[in-house]
Amino acid sequence: MSQNVVSFDDEKLILVDKNDNVLGYESKFDCHENDGILHRAFSIFIFNDRNQLLLQKRSNQKLLWPLFWSNSCCSHPRKGEDFKTAIHRRLKEELGIDTDLKYLFKFQYQAAFEDKGSENELCSVYIGRSDDNIIVNENEIAELKFIDIDQMEKEMEKHPEYFTPWFKMEWDRIIKEFKNDIFLNH
Repeated sequence: MSQNVVSFDDEKLILVDKNDNVLGYESKFDCHENDGILHRAFSIFIFNDRNQLLLQKRSNQKLLWPLFWSNSCCSHPRKGEDFKTAIHRRLKEELGIDTDLKYLFKFQYQAAFEDKGSENELCSVYIGRSDDNIIVNENEIAELKFIDIDQMEKEMEKHPEYFTPWFKMEWDRIIKEFKNDIFLNH
């Protein structure tokens, strides 16, 4: 079963400086044009009770990194929306689930995709756990799979080009600094 909720190019995202001070608002499309404009974002990593990571392959409808593997869910808080509201909204929109999430860290990155645009984000990273039935939003997700952490490490080493740049940065930090949280979150 799929959902029809999608994000829109004209939704207003929150522009920030490197210290996360709000500078204004701009459309999602404009935030991702050329080198991108620094804006708030979030990434969510969902693990099941077997400590497997839920990976998603991004929809071919995505402008940036279509059909690349990435974390369970990611998006942006909208104008007037706090992180708590945004992360739970997006879990429901993309995966049809909701669960408690734990904040891990925030980091800034910029990455260009071909000549199509760039991500330029101050991204907050969360983890959670769920074995709930997933309802895929086909506008956002081409494919989903749960993967063992060891297998994830092997796939990342063998084919790093299959994964989004933010996912590789986040995963590296999670494994180095927060691996215990994956298991303690159980």
